[in-house]
Amino acid sequence: MAGITDGSFALKLIPYGFDTVSIGGYNTDDETIAAGLKILQRGRTEFHIKKENLKEEIEKEINIIKNQYPQVKVSVNLRATSPDPIIDIIKIKNLDIIELNCHCRQEELLAIGCGQEMLSNPEHLNLFIKELAKKIKNSQKLSVKIRANVPNINTLNIAKLIEESGADYLHIDAMKPGKGYADLKIIEKIASETNIFIIGNNSITNIQTGKNMLNAGASGISIGRAAINGKLNFDLLKI
Repeated sequence: MAGITDGSFALKLIPYGFDTVSIGGYNTDDETIAAGLKILQRGRTEFHIKKENLKEEIEKEINIIKNQYPQVKVSVNLRATSPDPIIDIIKIKNLDIIELNCHCRQEELLAIGCGQEMLSNPEHLNLFIKELAKKIKNSQKLSVKIRANVPNINTLNIAKLIEESGADYLHIDAMKPGKGYADLKIIEKIASETNIFIIGNNSITNIQTGKNMLNAGASGISIGRAAINGKLNFDLLKI
């Protein structure tokens, strides 16, 4: 949740049982920073950080979390039009998970081939992930966040590509267009045809919906909108 999920936000949620927190999404190059500014100017929340300050700012947010919860893993969700700015961020100390954002669907990001639009160019996505995978340190993991059921995109094929390209985690928003609940069938299908660690996301608002996602084949779950106020109405440890 760009403009919301930073270190201070993460500190509010960790006591509910989170063993991993994600901060970002952050815009990492001239193109994504310009797109993010346009998004911000039309009223959506965004992190707007100058490119030359980004690495330092991300490290500061990671340390806000690690200083209080050194055992909690920190993932940083990043938008980019090329691997290079993300490769630079990989070098940050205490960064556990680097997450490539192939999920956001704001028009400004789609127009520059970023976010969800990356799913429309599998060859480019494959090379992009491979470049990142080559630079990941032994202590780190690489995640790719996508949205399911994007028009004209075969979600299962994209999941297979992400696995084959060298990512450790598939973070999937199991969105079912027009419905107020997650598409658990797509989770089941991906789980049955890949070996990648699936982080299931979408419509997890209580213990039962969390269990449903895990029972469908997800290896873990992530919670966004249900935690937007900095609290949960259920204990993750009971899922």
